[in-house]
Amino acid sequence: MIYNQGSTARYFFEVISGEVRIVNSNEEGKEFIQGVFKQGDCFGEPALILDKTYPAAAFAHTDCVLYIVPKDLFFKLLENNFKFHLKITRILSERLFYKAMMLEEVANEDGEHRLFTLLDHLEKKGGTDDQSIHITKQQLADMSGLRVETVIRLMKRMEEKGVIEAQRGKIFVTRTN
Repeated sequence: MIYNQGSTARYFFEVISGEVRIVNSNEEGKEFIQGVFKQGDCFGEPALILDKTYPAAAFAHTDCVLYIVPKDLFFKLLENNFKFHLKITRILSERLFYKAMMLEEVANEDGEHRLFTLLDHLEKKGGTDDQSIHITKQQLADMSGLRVETVIRLMKRMEEKGVIEAQRGKIFVTRTN
């Protein structure tokens, strides 16, 4: 546990190594993954900037090493380093764009389209040398609001159509939907 949902934002975090998940849970314990953060990614800054509590919990999904910057130093970095400020602005803009895109998908599109849009986004975000996506079907379900059984069925259908290829825990987006 890095921080709990509802706790006061006091730090800026950047992943040096490992993987961090930002998660909301409902009363039944169903998780919705807000994001998966890997080496070079930062998290926790929206609540920090807005002086709010964290809207979701952060967990180390694997062994992690993190930069942890106190709030006052984070604001000094923003104030004194234009390149850092611009980097944070771009990161927040990308996340806002992604959230708007996924909100539209959840509201208006069928499960297959929603899953393809998520996979396409993750593939473009990159992070692997072979352009594959390393993610479990459960994580895809948690990120898309679908059930894992639905994700499995939809992925099989997408493979049959030649839209994706799944090999030993890796997913490749092979063409546009």
